[in-house]
Amino acid sequence: MELSEQEIYEEARKRVKKKREFYSHLGAYVIVNVVLVIIWLLSGRGYMWFLWPLGIWGVFVVWNFIEVFVLDTVISEKAAIAKEVEKIKREK
Repeated sequence: MELSEQEIYEEARKRVKKKREFYSHLGAYVIVNVVLVIIWLLSGRGYMWFLWPLGIWGVFVVWNFIEVFVLDTVISEKAAIAKEVEKIKREK
């Protein structure tokens, strides 16, 4: 199962897009949560309410990271293994 140059290019383009979107997501997370902490600091340092959005949104950032950098690698590894299996079958 050999991929054409166009298919390889499209897969690479999709991966770069996913990584760029992750970094945008991470940047927004950091900026918004820094602003929330500053608001909390300026408003008298009472109940640490900013931990709720920080934690809940943080779960989604971690999941996004796993999708982009962990699962994508696992899927690619499976494809590489399938390719090697086909190669071995042809040799025999």
